Amino acid sequence: MTSSLARRTMLAAGAAGLVSAAAGPAAAAANRSAAALVVHNARVFTGLPGARPVEAVAVGHDGRILATGRGSEMRRLAGRGTEIVDARGATVMSGIHDGHVHPLGAGGHSLRPSLGGAETTAEELLAILTGFLQDTPGQEPDGWLVVSDWNPSGLLPQGTLPHHSLLDALPTRRPVALLGGDGHNIWVNARALEIAGITAATPDPVGGKIVKGPDGRPSGVLKDDAQSLVTRHIPKPSEADLIAACSRVLAQAAASGVTTMMDAMVGQSDLARYRALANAGMLPQRIVPAIKIDADLAKDPKAALAYARGLQRSFRDIPGLRFGTIKVFLDGVIEYPANTAALLAPYLDGLGNPTDNRGELYVSGQDYGRLTAVFNRAGWQMHAHGLGDRAVRTALDGYAYARRATGLRGARNSVGHLQLVDPADLGRFAALDVVACMQLQWAKQDTWTMEALLPYIGPERHRWMYPARSLERHGARLSGGSDWPVDPLQVWNQIRTAIDRTGAEGEGPLYRELEGLSRASALRMHTHGTAWQLRMDRLTGTVRPGLAADLIVLDRDVTECPVADISDTRVELTLVGGRVVHDAGSSAGRAATARLDRAAAAPRPSAYAAVHGGRHRACGHGDDRP
Repeated sequence: MTSSLARRTMLAAGAAGLVSAAAGPAAAAANRSAAALVVHNARVFTGLPGARPVEAVAVGHDGRILATGRGSEMRRLAGRGTEIVDARGATVMSGIHDGHVHPLGAGGHSLRPSLGGAETTAEELLAILTGFLQDTPGQEPDGWLVVSDWNPSGLLPQGTLPHHSLLDALPTRRPVALLGGDGHNIWVNARALEIAGITAATPDPVGGKIVKGPDGRPSGVLKDDAQSLVTRHIPKPSEADLIAACSRVLAQAAASGVTTMMDAMVGQSDLARYRALANAGMLPQRIVPAIKIDADLAKDPKAALAYARGLQRSFRDIPGLRFGTIKVFLDGVIEYPANTAALLAPYLDGLGNPTDNRGELYVSGQDYGRLTAVFNRAGWQMHAHGLGDRAVRTALDGYAYARRATGLRGARNSVGHLQLVDPADLGRFAALDVVACMQLQWAKQDTWTMEALLPYIGPERHRWMYPARSLERHGARLSGGSDWPVDPLQVWNQIRTAIDRTGAEGEGPLYRELEGLSRASALRMHTHGTAWQLRMDRLTGTVRPGLAADLIVLDRDVTECPVADISDTRVELTLVGGRVVHDAGSSAGRAATARLDRAAAAPRPSAYAAVHGGRHRACGHGDDRP
């Protein structure tokens, strides 16, 4: 793609504020005080409520926004060497802040063959896997075949259950592992079970389940924290390959306009990888690492705090990282067949009859409250994975307990996902200063929200799916996130879907009249809202003098164009601290944009599990995930 921006450098007389290099030290000092960059002829979305219209932005040599205003005013700040960018009427705004994402997971994910969430017959699946085996010759008998984006509900005809015997029919002795796109399931062959030492006598680990058949023997499917019984035996890619892959996906994020990310689950190996990326100059974004505390450690708040502080001490020197966030996984996923998200009322059986299943709550409200109190008192904030309404309430109860115990305000704790919120809890977000971090690209009518969900929770609860506008009306602060690498990273379709609740792939709107956001709200939640969540709002998230020049220049005016056109937005220029980290007109920028286009053009999953899996694929895994 060729950049549509008109860019030039001010070099000659006639530029307002231009000084002569021969004028001596005083002139040189004046030049240093001039703008490094001026973007004009723009529709600047400042993100500031009630702000006057702005059409130009000047960036200083210190990487901060020098001024905003009219084009003529900003051009007066130009000096020798000031770069001038004509936005041609397109939007200039704060960079996108992603409040829940797994960028390193996206890097590792890109190194594996993928099933793409497809629905297949057993014969079709065996043919695809046989092709993957043929693509990786010379690895008999011990080289693992690890395949991503398996659809746990995708075997046809519907109702066919995965069993290791099917994978055992492959023409190989190699261990085979299919990683569920939902991040909550793995399916392996008998050789992998043997390597992992999993037998009929193996007990379920805390927070996980070894699925067994009527004969009591393992079927080959492992859920949630039981997955690590196998994944710990899977060789990891070389560190060099991982670093290169992570560098590529971070460049894709920059090409999408993402300037800040909260990595929603990190451990020691992830932080070591961030250090390597930073040392190699391949870390373009600001990163907030959310240190994962598992269910066992959550029961010992002092030990959990010591663990987090130890990681902070070891890795605090990494430029661009800001510590201070903790991630806890409270429940599973709502959609059938998993039905593991924690609900206040039981799931239905698909025919309208209640079952005895209310999902799984991995951390009790009491334990979560005590954990939150210890971390908040120490200056850390909490981020809870909460999909079901019972998990959301548990998080809010924990935050309420912590506030009573510590007397602290403004901790900026958050709950991520919020797929189902009980209406009685809507007002508690504002009352407790809790940020609602939502992934609204899934707030549309499709297989996952309708066929895989509506029959299992009923219409009364279904109406409260992703209740963005209701939360906003009750005073909650909204933030946005992608949970990439679940789907291809599609920031602008994500923002569009928050508005029209349909998006580019939806079959219809999901309660648009009740829960669709205004355009300004959707843009703010993905900029200032997430900056607030990450305690970076005094540095980034709005366009105003003094803040860091984390800016993006788009190819259209997203504040005025038809809502449907927002999905196709291209990012022409991305700045972080005034430094260009993506230029669509450069060779590197074209390559990153092409990777985005290929990912967006890939076949879409035809069943729920593949997409939802991506949302939470990393949330429950330990540092030994492959």
